[in-house]
Amino acid sequence: MIVLSNISKVFDNGKQALTAVDNVNLTIEQGQIYGIIGYSGAGKSTLIRLLNGLGKPSAGSVTINGQDISAAKGEALRQARLKISMVFQHFNLLWSRTVKENIAFSMQIAGVPKAQIQARVAELVELVGLKGRENAYPSQLSGGQKQRVGIARALANHPDVLLCDEATSALDPQTTDQILDLLLDINRRFNLTIVLITHEMHVVRKICDRVAVMENGKVVEEGDVLSVFTHPQQPITRQFVRQVSQYAEEETFNTELANDLEGTVIRLTFTGHSTHRPIVGELTLRYGLPFNILHGKMTQTAHGVFGQLWVHVVASDEQLNNILADLKQSDIEGEVIKHG
Repeated sequence: MIVLSNISKVFDNGKQALTAVDNVNLTIEQGQIYGIIGYSGAGKSTLIRLLNGLGKPSAGSVTINGQDISAAKGEALRQARLKISMVFQHFNLLWSRTVKENIAFSMQIAGVPKAQIQARVAELVELVGLKGRENAYPSQLSGGQKQRVGIARALANHPDVLLCDEATSALDPQTTDQILDLLLDINRRFNLTIVLITHEMHVVRKICDRVAVMENGKVVEEGDVLSVFTHPQQPITRQFVRQVSQYAEEETFNTELANDLEGTVIRLTFTGHSTHRPIVGELTLRYGLPFNILHGKMTQTAHGVFGQLWVHVVASDEQLNNILADLKQSDIEGEVIKHG
């Protein structure tokens, strides 16, 4: 478990103080994939470097599996870092070393016996899908292959926590998905806690269990991914959701509906088992009213599907209240976009 308690980080050059991380509190459970998302300058890169002691907080504490990383020094910190690995945006490979030599490097520093290193390298090459490329140099690899080497190197010393600093932002969309699938497989196979920072909501949607949204050094919103996607509370969160859910088009769509249609427009939001119900047909049969489907979409997350459907119906106030009550009882959220 990772616990960040009242974490702040201030950079002060003697003339001006800059608060990069401002009183952040987070709890990350063992085995979770936890996303920290924000635009450039939000403080996310500074925050993730506090998790492995590359930076020290100005206030607060970072505890990983019961050990206060923020207070650790010397040999205690070095031993802790063996269990907290990192994957970098631009790979940070040694260009004069082959794939297998790059993977072996961290084990050599840790003093692992040579025979164990060779066996572990072979195991990791297989795991990350680089069999046959062991003797290639970084200059002979694609971007995705380089990142696979970076991931293998990070796993070499059997870490408890894997930190990913914009690990896919230098990759094309197809390669990004392949790397995300690899991280998800590693998480499920080894119950490895993964903390990743990103500015791409697609990354969060695809593999994360929970997400924290950062802005100006603060965590402005936090929750499980499905809840954040279905009910974004902060303007910046809604901006990120727009990246993958056509949120902007929906806002325009809602405005046009209010101007053009008579009657009632309801937005239905489905999650979990309710996404499979023929709710429009059920309502039509129950109330004898024609429901017109105007617009709909489905979005997949790591923890299931959520969907939204816009329907139009001409109904009395009493009928509308009954419809909304039925929806609530069916675990479907009904929001009246326009009535009258």
